[in-house]
Amino acid sequence: MRWIWIDRILELKRRERCVALKNVSAAEDVLADHFPATADRKAAPVLPNPLIIEGMAQTAGILVGHANDFQEKVILAKIAKAVFHAAARPGFTIRYTATIDSFAASGASTSGVAELIDPHTGRTTPLADIALMFSHIDHNMAGLEFPEHNFVFTSQFMDLIDQPHLREG
Repeated sequence: MRWIWIDRILELKRRERCVALKNVSAAEDVLADHFPATADRKAAPVLPNPLIIEGMAQTAGILVGHANDFQEKVILAKIAKAVFHAAARPGFTIRYTATIDSFAASGASTSGVAELIDPHTGRTTPLADIALMFSHIDHNMAGLEFPEHNFVFTSQFMDLIDQPHLREG
């Protein structure tokens, strides 16, 4: 099972930037465990930070894959930085903005900002600063056999970018 931690891509500029949204819903199972009510406090559901990093990895990974028309198998190689400033609670929207810092045949490094959009005011607040490194495994793992199909960019991800507002003219 693949979990997609972004709901919509707003912008995708080749080798530059990708902007995606994630709506944090109280219906998501992971929120029930973070953090449940105890005898001393009420429940305080938040989206766990590793899943916020995964949302950025998916956003930035799409940006890196798009650079070569998804011909490469792109995998997350390293979380270089993840600094959190707030918590993502139900009802808020996360806006991920990823940019490419460097790009080579072996992979890419990206930096990104995650922001919370308040559902009542529309104001944004910083959520996290995240820097990631990606590997093109076909280049870096020469000699090892991988499936011919692109197991990273499945139809679930490709459906996110197959939108009229993202098509290049």
